Amino acid sequence: MAFDLEGLRAAVADHGVVTRVVIAAIRGSSPREVGAAMLVWKNGQSGTIGGGALEFQAAEAARAGRLGLSRHALGPELGQCCGGAVTLLTEVWDAARLEAIDGEVVARAASGAAPAPLAVKRLLARARGQGVLPEAQLVGDWMVEPVLRPARQLWIWGAGHVGRALVDVLSPLPEIAITWVDTGVERFPESIPAGVTPLPAARPADLVAYAPRTAEHLILTYSHELDLELCNRLLRHDFAFAGLIGSATKWARFRSRLAALGHTPQQIDRITCPIGDPALGKHPASIAIGVAARLLSPAHSETTRKELSA
Repeated sequence: MAFDLEGLRAAVADHGVVTRVVIAAIRGSSPREVGAAMLVWKNGQSGTIGGGALEFQAAEAARAGRLGLSRHALGPELGQCCGGAVTLLTEVWDAARLEAIDGEVVARAASGAAPAPLAVKRLLARARGQGVLPEAQLVGDWMVEPVLRPARQLWIWGAGHVGRALVDVLSPLPEIAITWVDTGVERFPESIPAGVTPLPAARPADLVAYAPRTAEHLILTYSHELDLELCNRLLRHDFAFAGLIGSATKWARFRSRLAALGHTPQQIDRITCPIGDPALGKHPASIAIGVAARLLSPAHSETTRKELSA
């Protein structure tokens, strides 16, 4: 897990002062991992540290102004059956404090102004000098977290029902930055989730040239001709993954037309069609769930890694 700086900035911009609760350390079983965090303000909250009694009590404590480190046994103290224990760090953030963040690692004393221990100084020096970011961890009374930088670039082509369902499912994942393309601004919903960049373009296929070659793509526009042209452009441009919505019949026709455009069978095989899990049904939400499961699976990650190293 990492420090979601952009998400915190957005929350502070909306609410002025925000309390962040992060899992600083765990012992035994825990509902979330170290670095998992939630944001709390007067009348709301976002994110999760695992739900249940722990999260409820942590949110209440945050609103009551109880800050710093706190330790919780998940069994007897909270009536949960995890059996482990967690240490939480609760701290207040505002615009001035955010301005002080500099670099790729957020390291600070959990309480007071204790000097950074040698172990923290070494972690920071390694991050600055070698670009090796530490894992989120509690070092003594200092909390160290790498700043979140989305590791995956996902381009979603089409803002129809399935495109919207996919954005709803995938946009909460901080490790994925989504670029969302369609033919006009009116095609997009009024509210766009954080971490999603809408790109209206009269000629969407022309934008393929600007996509990173490490990006993943989901093609699901309202036009079969546009879908085909996107497949053609992506095969000429390169990508980590490309998935196309459609039936077996549509894909058979596309294969033939892509071959006529000069692509080899091996190249065409790089495109996955259909996408989703047919067993889940054809409702846009069902398709989105199936696609998301595919994108998040370890097997998919291994496949894209091999594509990028080939």
